[in-house]
Amino acid sequence: MANNYKEGVLFLRYHKYLKWFAVASTIGMLLILLGGALVTKTDSGMGCGRHWPGCNGQLIPDEITAEVLIEFSHRLVTGSVGIFIVILAVWSWKAMGHIRETKFLASMAVFFLVLQALIGAAQVLWGQGDFILALHFGISLISFASVLLLTLLIFEVDQKFDADQLRIGKRLKWHTIGVSVYSYIVVYTGALVRHTDSGLVCMDWPLCRNGSFELPSNMYEWVQMGHRVAAAIIVIWLAIIMIHAIRNYKDQRVIYWGWIIAFILVATQATTGMLVVLTKLNLYIALLHSLFITLLFGLLTYMILLVSRSRIRK
Repeated sequence: MANNYKEGVLFLRYHKYLKWFAVASTIGMLLILLGGALVTKTDSGMGCGRHWPGCNGQLIPDEITAEVLIEFSHRLVTGSVGIFIVILAVWSWKAMGHIRETKFLASMAVFFLVLQALIGAAQVLWGQGDFILALHFGISLISFASVLLLTLLIFEVDQKFDADQLRIGKRLKWHTIGVSVYSYIVVYTGALVRHTDSGLVCMDWPLCRNGSFELPSNMYEWVQMGHRVAAAIIVIWLAIIMIHAIRNYKDQRVIYWGWIIAFILVATQATTGMLVVLTKLNLYIALLHSLFITLLFGLLTYMILLVSRSRIRK
């Protein structure tokens, strides 16, 4: 009896440490995403020259400029958090391998973190096209979502919400999958705006030039206005889903509140997108813009997890 009690205490401590480690890893992934956005928005990508993993030919640069500080700090954070993610993947695999999503999410987190690091290294060493670079943020986003879902599984959030008892209709299921996939397109078009330097090609909002309604006249205007149209569609789509959830899922609070929060996030994300243009690329607002889409994508992937575990609601 005493041995069983000690084993139980050790298991609880072990699980507690895993929880805190998962939280730290999730915060670390968020810092990687915001750090990458900061590198792009401040044009610090070449702060360390064509050197990787070193910086300007040195392991630790002795001449520190703003660009060097931002780029080198981002590399340090990515490397440190990368170690955390690998440990988290192995730890959760061992501790929670019986949960069906654990191994898949652990593998996704590590794979896409390594992939985004390699794309970043390739950009430094050889340079990449804008359309390839725009994938960088989206790939990091998948890794973040995987770590976030792993953390939620470790905290047994799905069990607290009785995910296995949820009943979700086919209409909402297809909406959930569709808007989640579409959100990735919105993310890509937003990243493309940054990497093609199209942020200020249209100085007005919501139209490129509010005084006249006309089609974009060059690639940069097409990129900017294409992103605005894509963003408008997801705002409307999430509003429709929220209204549907409010009307039909009051008895399932995670669905009810989940879609309300999703709409709030997309509304704040769209608002900061507008302010980015009107403030002529204010750095802090631009980082908030990246933060809100990151949180929204994480929430949407969690809604997909709930859908995968729910039963069909007639």
